[in-house]
Amino acid sequence: MLTFKRLLVVGGIILVVAMIAGCAAGTAKFEDQPAGFWAGLWHGFICVFTFIISLFTENVRMYEVNNTGGWYDFGFLLGACIFLGGGSGAHAKKKRSKNAEEKEWEKIAQKVEEKVRKGIKHWAEESEEKDKD
Repeated sequence: MLTFKRLLVVGGIILVVAMIAGCAAGTAKFEDQPAGFWAGLWHGFICVFTFIISLFTENVRMYEVNNTGGWYDFGFLLGACIFLGGGSGAHAKKKRSKNAEEKEWEKIAQKVEEKVRKGIKHWAEESEEKDKD
């Protein structure tokens, strides 16, 4: 049985998908006036969702054909980059955290190397003592 919490989540998802589909490219909204920069920005931002919806219906498209041209294209590209993480800041952050991870592994490797060296030295000393006896 569905609990109230699950039912609320499913209802919320359906509501969000319906809202996105209502603002998606390919609707009758842009027949009178072509889509401009702001519509392109929004369509780029929701491009993944509209692509999935467009697989199941012919009424919704990922890209609005009736647009103003370059400004719509720029908005679409900018929106897609924002949503899909096309900024270089994320790459720099990932690179910094990778360096921190590498430093941590280097410290671990040094500790392991030191323990192995001590173990070999201890083993060698024990072997020499046994040879003397």
